[in-house]
Amino acid sequence: MVVLATKCYVSGDARERALDGMTSLVANDLGDLDVEFDVGVRHDDFVSVTVSGDDETVARNVLREEWGEITDHFTDGETYVGTLESWDEDGFVLDAGTEVRIPADGLGLGAGSPEQIRDRFGIVQHLSMRFVYDEDGDHELADDERDRLYDWTRGQGRVNANSATRAEVRATVNRAGHANDIVTVERLGLLEQSVICRENTDAPGLLASIGGYLPAELKAVIPQ
Repeated sequence: MVVLATKCYVSGDARERALDGMTSLVANDLGDLDVEFDVGVRHDDFVSVTVSGDDETVARNVLREEWGEITDHFTDGETYVGTLESWDEDGFVLDAGTEVRIPADGLGLGAGSPEQIRDRFGIVQHLSMRFVYDEDGDHELADDERDRLYDWTRGQGRVNANSATRAEVRATVNRAGHANDIVTVERLGLLEQSVICRENTDAPGLLASIGGYLPAELKAVIPQ
């Protein structure tokens, strides 16, 4: 079984739709590999995939590469992934199967409080984030994670959302009349998405326009 670094934290019909979508995504990831698989959700909302068949080792590696893996074994200095669960003046708290606190000075994302940094980079709750584990608790965001977030601020502008599938976000953008104002909707996780604006599209304006249609946390990323 592979425990993927993405969560299904919605309930009711939304949960069923999300899991149906996740099953389709995994089927697409595994393509023509000779495997059977089953998608489930752990007690802590992390998505799990049980794989069997001749190509099961390859399939697990594909899923790890695509989604990241939640593990209960950590080695000092190695890179792992967790989802953003909370934040305060002292830093970010990630859920990596166990609670991992990234202190403010371990974020490496410039000046400002963790809350200000979250706003500046459009970091929504439950976003998967890579970190370097430290056995003494001085964990840091991984360099490639910092690079990803800085790249967001160098682009055309984005609106990041949680609690919605990619299809739901696309439908919301269309419903709000902004289909021609975006480049695409980038999948950041099962329920975390990033709407990439076209040049000259105002990200805060797009957020305000679609916000009434989408019951989700929305964060605008403004080009720096």
